[in-house]
Amino acid sequence: MTMAVTSSPSSPGRMEKFVAKLRKRAFGSIQDSLISAFVFGVLAYIAWLALDWAVLTAVWRAEDVANCGHDSGACWSVIAARHRLILFGLYPFDEHWRSTLACIAIIGTVIASCFPWTWTGKRLSILWILGFAAYYLLMDGSLLGLTQITTDQWGGLSLTLFLFASVVLLGMPMGLGLALMRRSEMPVVRSFASLVIDFIRSLPLLTTLFTAAVVVPILLPDWLQGDKIWRVIIAFALFFACYQAEVFRGGFQAIPKGQFEAGRALGLSYLNILSKIVLPQVFRHALPATINMVVVTFKETAIVIIIGFFDILASANAAFGTAEWAPYFIEVYVFVALIYWAFIFSLGQYGEYLKGRMSVSAR
Repeated sequence: MTMAVTSSPSSPGRMEKFVAKLRKRAFGSIQDSLISAFVFGVLAYIAWLALDWAVLTAVWRAEDVANCGHDSGACWSVIAARHRLILFGLYPFDEHWRSTLACIAIIGTVIASCFPWTWTGKRLSILWILGFAAYYLLMDGSLLGLTQITTDQWGGLSLTLFLFASVVLLGMPMGLGLALMRRSEMPVVRSFASLVIDFIRSLPLLTTLFTAAVVVPILLPDWLQGDKIWRVIIAFALFFACYQAEVFRGGFQAIPKGQFEAGRALGLSYLNILSKIVLPQVFRHALPATINMVVVTFKETAIVIIIGFFDILASANAAFGTAEWAPYFIEVYVFVALIYWAFIFSLGQYGEYLKGRMSVSAR
């Protein structure tokens, strides 16, 4: 028995498809070609102006700040001279190495969490406990025999990362718990969860954080107040959890009730049905909205500047707060925007990676 082998023509690559689509849509007629040429020309001119300002005529070194002026482009000298203040805030200058290692510990924990090998409850728990312990021990220092740095001196990028990681880590299980409570068959539990979620969601985030930072210490005795940063983190995590609970609720509603009934028919306990059948599907359905929530939370950490924390945005404001550096605030904001973009872009790409993996596992 012989088999006829037919050769199929090679399919066009992504670039070839893009060029063909661009040619068809942008240059399909004389009118389209004229409009496209005008738009591309304007975009090219803007790109050239940006390149000229940011790179070609920019001043880079701190000692060349005298060359900054009307004839030069960006004055990156302000970043060279003030980057420590932007990145570390009020943290003591001689102890910046500790803040650097703490940031590396948090970022390393996040990167390690991206590897599928760590995607079990036990491994993720151990990894994040170790990462947070390393961060806190380095930043505080007292348990390591180093000079103690209290939380009111933490600042810059390390404080932003700490707030973000703490809020997401505490808020995610809280949100799942609220979602399960809202689906409970017990009316009291279901009503309590609905009341908490609706009440917190009716308040602006700033009001919630301000209450935790300023109002709570007035109402509670001294021994029950705790550290300001932890009050703010818990309030922020509760705010995150109430929104995330609704995201999880949407994921639950996408699962047919027959799967619960089939699990019970097989003799599985409620926890086994939840952990082995329902939750993996809930996370897959809720993933796009969850990634959006995480990205928004990272940006909203900047709100803590209003209640007196020296995060990276407050540090940036201080970096050009002197007469010498005041004219170069645009360069400082561009630098901070690039930091935010790098983290948010990484979070978005990680979300796309997770969606790809989950779609493969669902086939």
